Amino acid sequence: MMSFEAKGRTSSVSRKTNETDISLKFNVDGTGVSELETDVPFLNHMLDLFTKHGQFDLSVNAKGDIDIDDHHTVEDIGICLGQVLREALGDKKGIKRYASVFVPMDEALAQVVIDISNRPHFEYRAEYPSQQVGSFDTQLVHEFLWKLALEARITLHIIVHYGQNTHHMIEAVFKALGRALDEATQIDPRVTGVPSTKGVL
Repeated sequence: MMSFEAKGRTSSVSRKTNETDISLKFNVDGTGVSELETDVPFLNHMLDLFTKHGQFDLSVNAKGDIDIDDHHTVEDIGICLGQVLREALGDKKGIKRYASVFVPMDEALAQVVIDISNRPHFEYRAEYPSQQVGSFDTQLVHEFLWKLALEARITLHIIVHYGQNTHHMIEAVFKALGRALDEATQIDPRVTGVPSTKGVL
């Protein structure tokens, strides 16, 4: 099991509803280690990529009503991840705040732009060639990312510029998300307090 006792910005949450039962731990200052047990294999794959490319540590144990569909499980994991990210960043002193990252995946190109703003906003420009990757409904990518942005209270813009393979396109999004979030949350030694003329984020 991964340890969250080491120095770093960490947080955990447990969320249990009539639809899902989730325990999630997150370390902003990790080493790219993931422990993922959910009922949605494609989401496991995407979260593993996100964690590795963001150099985070992430542990997720999630059970949900996948006999209905994957919606509630994917949505609630997005909610939990957003909550722990917001808590782990605390007062946000010294962070870079902004990041813009392009990531190619073979023929696909995705761009993720982040402002850790305390103003939740989500813009999503992606048109996928297929509505499913295996058994995974591609509409759930939007649902996950929107709930992440809302609960983390970040401004998140995602553009998939082009691609032919839906798996590649979504994979580029999650890799870019990890790298952009890593950059935006890094501590900049030049920053005194929070990077805002308001004096608070």
